[in-house]
Amino acid sequence: MSDTTPPAGGSATTQDGDWSDRLFGGFRKTSERLSGNLAGIVGGNRLTDAQLDDLEDALIISDLGPRAAARIRERLAEERFERDADERAIMEVVAREIADILRPVAKPLDIVAFPRPQVILTIGVNGSGKTTTIAKLAHLFQEQDYAVMLAAGDTFRAAAIGQLAVWADRLEVPIVKGPEGGDPASVVFDAVKDATEDGTDVLIVDTAGRLQNKRELMDELAKIRRVLGRLNPAAPHDVVLVLDATNGQNALAQIETFKEVAGVTGLVMTKLDGTARGGVLVAAAEQYGLPIHAIGVGEKIDDLRPFDPDLVARVIAGIA
Repeated sequence: MSDTTPPAGGSATTQDGDWSDRLFGGFRKTSERLSGNLAGIVGGNRLTDAQLDDLEDALIISDLGPRAAARIRERLAEERFERDADERAIMEVVAREIADILRPVAKPLDIVAFPRPQVILTIGVNGSGKTTTIAKLAHLFQEQDYAVMLAAGDTFRAAAIGQLAVWADRLEVPIVKGPEGGDPASVVFDAVKDATEDGTDVLIVDTAGRLQNKRELMDELAKIRRVLGRLNPAAPHDVVLVLDATNGQNALAQIETFKEVAGVTGLVMTKLDGTARGGVLVAAAEQYGLPIHAIGVGEKIDDLRPFDPDLVARVIAGIA
């Protein structure tokens, strides 16, 4: 979806069954793609090297990435199937290995900062759904009875400031913003000061998504960090990178770059609904091992949630 048009709001709560249904729908194209790439690969109680090569290629084509594919191949090479290996038996092994990859990184964003607020810097390229994700995170924290404040630190785009202000109004949370082209560090300074005085639990800061000049972005983020440190030496407590799953392997390149310029501490993966490239979630987990705090599988306000790695693994493998 667009990064400039807020989607329609969802219900105040999301039932587990409803979320599971959306998870199935969101990963359907991914599982269909993986199943299609693995179709026809069957064997005896042990897979041959040629079959394992085909399986590894199929996993890479499905955006699970070469590292995860090699790991799954190794696991399949060790497997002795009770009956001849058919697609279901193979996918059961794939699902187990994907779950093993995802479990260590499936970590919700816990609000533990003391003193408050917990400051969460959100970063990501323009168009990744970053601003909308901030609103969804705010809603998620509201459901946990945390007081939330937003800071419009992306002062280089009037649309970003405006969109975040619309969301703040819709969610009925305070927002600190400045003029277009203003100093982001000043906005953040004011926001932390206000959040501290108000006893706010969570301050979510939007930042610019420019990667054309990495040095400029690095300098800007470093200045924000210095300003935060004056008011709260532990801040920012989290630096969350928002990734668009439809970018596939390009999303991994963004992790590499933002790790360098921003010191990323965790990820949120958006736009998993309707994409055949959801395997990049597994690739990111295997290659970088960064916490994946939540995934987005829809456009509603409550379509961003922490995820169950075992369930996601089986959904990706098409056997849930």
